[in-house]
Amino acid sequence: MDAMPRTARIAPGGMVFHVLNRANNRAAIFKKDEDYLTFLRVLRDIQEKKPMRILAYCLMPNHWHLLLRPHRDGELGAFMQAITTTHVRRWRLHRGRVGEGHLYQGVYKSFPVQNDDPFYTVCRYVEGNALRAQLVRRAEDWRWGSLWQRRQRGWLEDYPLLHDWPLPRPRNWAALVNRAPTQAELEALQTAVIRGRPLGSESWQRRTAKRLGLESTFRPRGRPKKR
Repeated sequence: MDAMPRTARIAPGGMVFHVLNRANNRAAIFKKDEDYLTFLRVLRDIQEKKPMRILAYCLMPNHWHLLLRPHRDGELGAFMQAITTTHVRRWRLHRGRVGEGHLYQGVYKSFPVQNDDPFYTVCRYVEGNALRAQLVRRAEDWRWGSLWQRRQRGWLEDYPLLHDWPLPRPRNWAALVNRAPTQAELEALQTAVIRGRPLGSESWQRRTAKRLGLESTFRPRGRPKKR
């Protein structure tokens, strides 16, 4: 099995962000093929209006993951607001439930990712979601993810445009995605998701947190202990 290429540089052209959102009360967002296609069409349509580099994604029954690389500061928030607003509107219209309750549990969660080994870790995590949930036997069989999309030949009308990665893609990438992540990788990812903490080397984390105003993601939670 090939090892993943290593790099010590931060590729120019924008920082990478992992973005996640879940349905309110963990209810199902996607129950049938048309539900998944609706979200993919929203991605495609908004991407045409607000250009965004989509590096990887995976849609799950009650949540979704996106790996995005904005061109400049401020693009991520505008893109995600458009995605959420448009998808909620179309989802409600499709079901005749305009104005009824909340579809999502709240504002999307995101964290920046270092363009190094952590980038591969997040990509494997995102594209391997359906496999870990035992929805498919192989990760590349999940039709609602970027791993499946990249293996198709030709342009898919309902799907968003996928962009090149800032790092080289390993030749045996599908095999790497199908390999279970380590406990340490899962714990680091869980912390990044919950806290919004940058994922990368310790020095990169600190620099990025300072640059983006995320220093609070390193502070202990809860009230300080009384002495």
